[in-house]
Amino acid sequence: MSTGPSTGIPSPLRRLPHRALAALAALLLPLAALVGYASPSQATPLSHKPVAAASTTSATAVFAKTSDWGTGYQAAWTIKNTGTTALTGWTVEWDLPATTAVGSFWDALITGSGNHYTARNREYNGTVAPGASVSFGFVASGNGAPTGCRLDGGACDGSSQDTPSAPGTPFSTAVTADSVSLKWPAATDAKGIKNYDVYRGSTKVATVGKLAHTDTGLTADTEYTYTVVARNTADRTGPAGPPLTVRTTRGGTPQPAGDRAKVGYFVQWGIYGRGYTVKSLDTTGAAAKLTHLNYAFSNIDPVNLTCLNGVTKATTPNPQDPSQGDGAGDSWADYEKGFGAGESVDGTGDTWDQPLAGNFNQLKKLKAKYPNLKVLMSIGGWTYSKYFSDVAATDASRQKFVKSCIDMYLKGDLPVSNGRGGPGSAAGIFDGFDIDWEWPGSEGHAGNHVSKDDKANNTLLFAEFRKQLDALGSTTGRKYLLTAFTPADPAKIAGGWEIGGKTGVFASMDYANVQGYDFHGSGSDNSWEPNLTGHQGNLYADPKDPYATKFSVEKAIGTYLDAGVDPRRLVVGLAFYGRGWQQVTDGGAHGVWQKANGAAPGQFPEEAGTRGYDNLLASVANLTVHHDENSVATYGYTGDGGQWWSFDDAWSIGKKAAWLTSKNLLGAMIWEMSGDSGTLMTALDNGLRD
Repeated sequence: MSTGPSTGIPSPLRRLPHRALAALAALLLPLAALVGYASPSQATPLSHKPVAAASTTSATAVFAKTSDWGTGYQAAWTIKNTGTTALTGWTVEWDLPATTAVGSFWDALITGSGNHYTARNREYNGTVAPGASVSFGFVASGNGAPTGCRLDGGACDGSSQDTPSAPGTPFSTAVTADSVSLKWPAATDAKGIKNYDVYRGSTKVATVGKLAHTDTGLTADTEYTYTVVARNTADRTGPAGPPLTVRTTRGGTPQPAGDRAKVGYFVQWGIYGRGYTVKSLDTTGAAAKLTHLNYAFSNIDPVNLTCLNGVTKATTPNPQDPSQGDGAGDSWADYEKGFGAGESVDGTGDTWDQPLAGNFNQLKKLKAKYPNLKVLMSIGGWTYSKYFSDVAATDASRQKFVKSCIDMYLKGDLPVSNGRGGPGSAAGIFDGFDIDWEWPGSEGHAGNHVSKDDKANNTLLFAEFRKQLDALGSTTGRKYLLTAFTPADPAKIAGGWEIGGKTGVFASMDYANVQGYDFHGSGSDNSWEPNLTGHQGNLYADPKDPYATKFSVEKAIGTYLDAGVDPRRLVVGLAFYGRGWQQVTDGGAHGVWQKANGAAPGQFPEEAGTRGYDNLLASVANLTVHHDENSVATYGYTGDGGQWWSFDDAWSIGKKAAWLTSKNLLGAMIWEMSGDSGTLMTALDNGLRD
């Protein structure tokens, strides 16, 4: 899909993470709840050396206000090494009253969760010689003083504290092919036990407040060794308890047979302006209804032609920039950002020394709560498809690319970034890949590489994915999924997708998520169809449609069925957002297929013409919702000269669910989950119950 008016169906909303990445650029480093940097030179996240939570090195941390103006103050912490060996890193933690918050800071990396703040050394001041001192500072709004100071997990005054005893030997209460459930006898401590760290080998996999934990995402028929460490209420950890070694069983846990697929896309950048976290999937009830969750998106390294992560780089703001997505990504959101207890799926906040945090760790927790949910890494998207043609071009490039993606996301070997990641850190989270190449053999985003050989190479790329996924599965006992986002436009299908026969793309993939939306829209920069309204996801063709190509869900799915594709390999795309125009004439048709003057104001300034479903209904005043019974399309209109919006609602989703069930299709896909607080997901779930 291109945003050009002559090339079919664009979907910039579906592919553009620049809302989040613009937020990154604005905040310099996307910290959870707070803060800026003191100078432009600190605009890039810098690595730091973490230290053990319970250091035996003697040191103190002293707080002092250096300036006070009543409504705020400037302050400094000074860390002094009072021991006889050098410190190789430090962490200071404190609490502030609700009326006081940290603003800018310097000479430390400060993060906040609620009223709790954590400062870690920079790369240049982590080493402190015996007798030496280092300081860092910050500016606070409000006049509250810090309380509960902790230096490297101990008292800031350097006084000694007792540590808890070792817990008893853990034992397993249940073992499956991909999980181990543990319990252990309690540790003791005079001040009381706060929680326990559970280690698989040398990797901490959980911090829990109870005497039990279930470790998920494991490999079948494999030995794992577990130890448990207690932490007291002063945040001091004790020795590890005796180890337990246990072997998982053979075989995997397949998705229940006969269920309709309910596939949702979770967007990496949703945690920013949309405020939609992985926990939101749980609290809205969506996770209990979904069968598959696609995480959007992984980029392609423009130099090495491999899967890309470990970078925090914004896309450029111009949607017509040919290099808009080159080298872009957000490892901070993926696996670096620490989520507090209130934002966490299991109610346990992240710690600074976890190898895995961010969305990926929350996905791991979500899978533990919903063990039948399959999570796939989606590669590409509208903005990140530029180099697909290159990675698919030769046998060698295909092998290299697929191996890199498997190593990074299935084996979990994330690049180390800001103390997170490392070999195996993300193992067990993802159950396969969703390939989102927009579009092989056709125009997509400005600057995309396109070759006459794309169609054949696309098939070969899927075959290589299937080959390597099956090879991995033969060693793990798991079935890895391979899916794709595929076009509605018959011209784009013909230009890049071998959908017929026994050797086409469907010989390798499990199912296709067929585009069922973005049939029409203005484009955020009015580069698409700004002057004429149109349904963006109608089920049936509308005879009044003035456009040359009469798009509809029925026509899109029919193209695949006519080519012989098994209906149980097809999933219909639904929109949890709307597309809108402004200054729309009534024309005696409530604005349907009428003249307009560009994109209506969007949910965010850089997303003109698009709003999530909930935001659309709550924010567009005087919107009257209409249902076209003939084409099965929902739209809203504010009146002559006003805004006109096309979107799915519970009514249209119910109609489409009944239709796809009648066609024996596999199910429905959602772009994307943050638009709905539960109404649409419930409608889909009810509609797909046979």
